[in-house]
Amino acid sequence: MSSEHQAVGSNPSGCTIIFCYNMDYSNYKGTELIEQYSCLLSEMRKQGLIRSKNVVGDLGEYIVVDYYCKTKGLPKLQFAPPSTKNIDAISVDGDRYSIKCITTNTTGAFYGIPKDARIEDIKQPFEYLVVVKLKEDFTPEIILELDWPTFFKFKHWHSRINAYNVIINKELISSSKIIYTSDK
Repeated sequence: MSSEHQAVGSNPSGCTIIFCYNMDYSNYKGTELIEQYSCLLSEMRKQGLIRSKNVVGDLGEYIVVDYYCKTKGLPKLQFAPPSTKNIDAISVDGDRYSIKCITTNTTGAFYGIPKDARIEDIKQPFEYLVVVKLKEDFTPEIILELDWPTFFKFKHWHSRINAYNVIINKELISSSKIIYTSDK
């Protein structure tokens, strides 16, 4: 691989990281490959891309906040403090955003909403749900925004986890605000 496509660096953890696009990882075996992954995670934590042990969720949150902040016409978002209940980001206008990152068509759980509750009987935990579906290469396939009434209409009870989730289907997509799609 040519040097114009790669750079070698290290982070405070002492990991030597080779940054490059289209790197051939077939030369790394077993623990060497795990070490490279560990070093990448360390660097992503340092740069604020991930903030917890939920790597995919954190990457999704980062992608959404970054995209909203860089896209004209969308509200500017900032991360909510870690472990803030029900929300992951807050707009500069004070709107609360729950962000779910998926690689399938089903979100993670929404706890704290009683089964069969009516919308008017619930203290609204967020104004917007943003769902980002990632492709295999961790780039967004689609980013959807649902307001609270749309979320409430499409929430689905998952009896095994005793909480709601959302299943992404054509009807939900047509009822949502499409923020980004890779089909554009």
